[in-house]
Amino acid sequence: MLNNGLGSWIHKRRIKSRERLALIQGDYELTYDQLAVRIDRLTNVLAARGVTKGTRVAFLGGNHPAFLETMFACGQLGAIFVPLNIRLAPRELNYALNDSGSELLIALEAQGEQAVLAMADSPVRDYLEAANTPGGVSDYEEAMTGAETTRQDLAVRLEDPAIILYTSGTTGSPKGAVLTHGNLTWNSMNVLVDYDVTSQSVALLIAPMFHTASLGMGALPILLKGGTLVLQERFEPAAVLAAIEKYHVTSLSGVPTTYQLLAEDPAWDNTDISSLKMLTCGGSAVPIRVLEAYEARGLGFTGGYGMTETSPGATSLGAEYARSKMGSAGLPHFFTDVRIADSLGGELPAGEVGEILIAGPNVISEYWQRPEATGGSYHQGGWFRSGDMGYLDDDGFLYISDRLKDMIISGGENIYPAEVEQVIMEIPDVESVAVIGVPDEKWGEVPRAILVLKEGRTLNERELFEHLDGRLARYKIPRTAIFVEELPRTASGKIRKADLRKRFGEAAAM
Repeated sequence: MLNNGLGSWIHKRRIKSRERLALIQGDYELTYDQLAVRIDRLTNVLAARGVTKGTRVAFLGGNHPAFLETMFACGQLGAIFVPLNIRLAPRELNYALNDSGSELLIALEAQGEQAVLAMADSPVRDYLEAANTPGGVSDYEEAMTGAETTRQDLAVRLEDPAIILYTSGTTGSPKGAVLTHGNLTWNSMNVLVDYDVTSQSVALLIAPMFHTASLGMGALPILLKGGTLVLQERFEPAAVLAAIEKYHVTSLSGVPTTYQLLAEDPAWDNTDISSLKMLTCGGSAVPIRVLEAYEARGLGFTGGYGMTETSPGATSLGAEYARSKMGSAGLPHFFTDVRIADSLGGELPAGEVGEILIAGPNVISEYWQRPEATGGSYHQGGWFRSGDMGYLDDDGFLYISDRLKDMIISGGENIYPAEVEQVIMEIPDVESVAVIGVPDEKWGEVPRAILVLKEGRTLNERELFEHLDGRLARYKIPRTAIFVEELPRTASGKIRKADLRKRFGEAAAM
């Protein structure tokens, strides 16, 4: 077999697990044999439309079999898959299409209007729309039905790019992280080594696969091992609990809010969740009250730390350490190394806070067409600079101390203040602005804007939000705004965000 990348996975799994269920979404089911046939058909559809090695193919939609079919079909051709976040505004989607040079876009019917707006003035030359209901009538399905089922085995290497995932940057312009076939393969191997994933695993995916955590820590390892994925389009607590009972789900991933809402649902006490064996929580630490609610049902949490650039796993915290190492992000994954460094990249001893550096075959080596960003992201020896601050204890467990890049994590979504600030500065009335994260009981953190207006100008909170609506994804729009006379600055003119957090960082409205 010439293809050493993701494109070979389902064919190989078809040989070993032909009749085992690979995907379930509602009443729609695909065995590994059926999934392989559909991927072969789509591969031939894409090839007939001019997709070759290196062509970028974008996908706009939530959790749906078409997402995985497109990704694996791209993998067979050596094309590069570009999954897009459906929560982004059309302008943000258009940026990703242009920056990646995507030539073909596949979107779900629910995102059809977004897709049309995003494609304007972009390099996209071809478009296919899939029905919201898997297998439903659509041009996507029609194209698949008429396609050949012959499998294409082309030369694809582990070092070839597989996916471009866009991650917001501190300069305000999103960067495309280039994940190779090798990055994703080794990340999956880390998951299989460090977690109890088996061919009998049934994973319920409630977080969208256009986020690297759901894709890299959930979907890909399960499919590599021959388990079953249960896809849900959106998170609805009652529906999640029903699915756990119906499909005998063994693993679930989410953020603290996810688990809190499940435990607070009226169906919680009467739902049979005895099949669950692994709960993974990311984004932030599990609150004590949530931890206790699951411990009462005989369940514990695994956790960890990572980012898009590490495909995404860097560390993992086993459930057995949930109490003894509370607050820790865990130990480095098996095939990944983590160290703490000073400003020059020198290694610091245990207990000392510095920048978290990560190395391993799961770590990306470049940003898409961003040599300057790539060059500034690594220390000598290939150590990736996370931009996060932390320390290792005497046992080698990682603790996160601060975010060097001021990133806000809201309900599992990464928000970079610079990006929000850039859009706010488009308002003629605004002289300067700073965005900080403030605590929120439901989402963990939400953004708050602190603004200085130009002399003689007026702007209120409602007008600010109206300007941002449609320009930014809704989760990025500040929940509150505070208008001040001036922002605290250093001697060089840089805004002192630490002072702003101290003064305006309370959860209560100011």
